Amino acid sequence: MRDRLLAAEKVKAIEWRDGTLYLLDQRLLPFEETWLAYESAAAVAEAIRQMVVRGAPAIGIAAAYGLVLGVKARLAEGGDWQAALEADFQVLAESRPTAVNLFWALNCMRERLQRLKPADEPLRVMEQEAIGIHASDREANLTMAQFGVEVIRQHQGSAQPILTHCNTGALATGGFGTALGVIRAAYLEGLVERVYADETRPWLQGSRLTAWELASDGVPVTLNADSAAAHLMKTKGITWVIVGADRITANGDVANKIGTYQLAVNAMHHGVRFMVVAPSSTIDMALATGDEIPIEERDGSELLEIAGRRVAAEVDAINPVFDVTPADLIDYLVTEKGVIERPNAAKMAQLMCRKRLH
Repeated sequence: MRDRLLAAEKVKAIEWRDGTLYLLDQRLLPFEETWLAYESAAAVAEAIRQMVVRGAPAIGIAAAYGLVLGVKARLAEGGDWQAALEADFQVLAESRPTAVNLFWALNCMRERLQRLKPADEPLRVMEQEAIGIHASDREANLTMAQFGVEVIRQHQGSAQPILTHCNTGALATGGFGTALGVIRAAYLEGLVERVYADETRPWLQGSRLTAWELASDGVPVTLNADSAAAHLMKTKGITWVIVGADRITANGDVANKIGTYQLAVNAMHHGVRFMVVAPSSTIDMALATGDEIPIEERDGSELLEIAGRRVAAEVDAINPVFDVTPADLIDYLVTEKGVIERPNAAKMAQLMCRKRLH
């Protein structure tokens, strides 16, 4: 299967070339494919904040390259460059609060920095660390795709409709995708009849990104309003809801794009299986439950306006961009370290003790 997955790779969102970070501007998709160049840590942090790049794994990868740009600049300034680099760590860490992959990647970069030897070339070493983070995520995507397909095959032997939320494909990761990677692989194996993609308000990642990726791959996809999901579960024979994650706690609770929690509740009511697909870098064992996850709230203008023009009444708006799905609503958690059925604290602890299986 791996060769078929590699052959199916068409989309990427991040490129590191000649000491410069290039990001595909996801705010303009699907109408424009515009690549932007970044040469400073502060600029990368702003790109993350403004959602030029989004998706927890992709945010972490971009931050790692942002640190490399910081090292380059601080070395050029001279003096105590490692002390000066702390400002770059901070500005990147503050760019998005919920996606734990961001902090995981920055911690990897910090640990490598602390292991520098006098004979090392700091810029080269840190660049290789960031490239390794990028490559590791891509490998994890491929492994999770294979694991996820095996789980689906255990429950069905023919093509069935599947529902997904937000965007978890190549645009959100370093390669093939997490949840969308599983869906794409399952389609190649004849296990997906059609994908129903939630539009994912208010940034419309499903409409603009997921639908675009799937259509580009030739996967049958139908777009639906987020509020139509329960109706579709009841009337369209949907067998799986498959989503990604931005942070998973020690007991298996999952923070993901707003609207995921209600999908899980509806899935349980309708007897639809619920799968979460995420790399182990998304798991935060320092947090006991989802109640401890910081939930980012963005400006209400994202709900009140379209293209800068107000479309709502003169009222306030609340705009949380993530919610938390309790572990007891999750049937399967798929990571590159393996699969957990009905996650709980004990199973999560066992999973995190394993080595990667790819």
